Amino acid sequence: MIFSRDGADVWVPGGGAANAALQRVTHLCIGAHQDDVEIMAHSAICACLDDSANLAFGGVVVTDGAGSSRRGPYADKTDDEMKVIRAEEQREAARRGRYAIQIQLAHPSAAVKDAAAPAVVADLAAVLAGCSPREVLLHNPADKHDTHVAVLLRSLTALRQLPVSERPTRVLGVEVWRGLDWMLDSDKVALDTSARPELRAQLLEVFDSQIFGGKRYDLATEGRRAANATFHDSHASDEVSGINWAMDLTPVVHSDTVDLADYTLAYIDRLRADVAARIARLR
Repeated sequence: MIFSRDGADVWVPGGGAANAALQRVTHLCIGAHQDDVEIMAHSAICACLDDSANLAFGGVVVTDGAGSSRRGPYADKTDDEMKVIRAEEQREAARRGRYAIQIQLAHPSAAVKDAAAPAVVADLAAVLAGCSPREVLLHNPADKHDTHVAVLLRSLTALRQLPVSERPTRVLGVEVWRGLDWMLDSDKVALDTSARPELRAQLLEVFDSQIFGGKRYDLATEGRRAANATFHDSHASDEVSGINWAMDLTPVVHSDTVDLADYTLAYIDRLRADVAARIARLR
């Protein structure tokens, strides 16, 4: 596979040809940064490990890892050095999670946020053309990180280039830089992160440059998952130890006319109506 950026990296942890590995992928996660895949996709990673004869996980990281927070042993590293470090951390996560394939497209964030971004869309379209995933995990449109939303938008453009019959069965937007616990319970998609607790820790701790760089994503991710599970239902005992909340984006992908902003704001409108109704009922 040849992508538009010289720094793009394609790695098959188990060995073998990249094209063949990509063809096997049934669960694909497209994240903006190194570690986003591991924050969003634990449920899919475990599903593929539990049925490795039939399922395979693929990770895609769109940006190059520059501009991250850094201190301690990373305080004096240049952006170019951090790119190398973060790319290797992502490879190690893919090895630990036994991904079928890990692709890093190495685009600068500024390029991804370009509304046209033809090279980004072309690279994502090339990935999607090489596999037929039944499930795709993306960032969610209510995320507050500009690069995350930009990656989502570029991913949707690439997905909509596929014939409708070849688009994934399920597409979900998962929480990262804004939780989705505010959504109505009836609107939420629960991704159970209870499985393989030792792997959950291993996949997050591998990103040493971020943890020691001043961002405890490992603790924050585990805390959010546990909080989601506990605060999900006030009258029932916890049935799982962790949940990632997701928004169903399948209708957006399966139609070329559904507007993403309108679709997302409808979730907020339903929340607003629910809050107003509860206050009126109990006033």
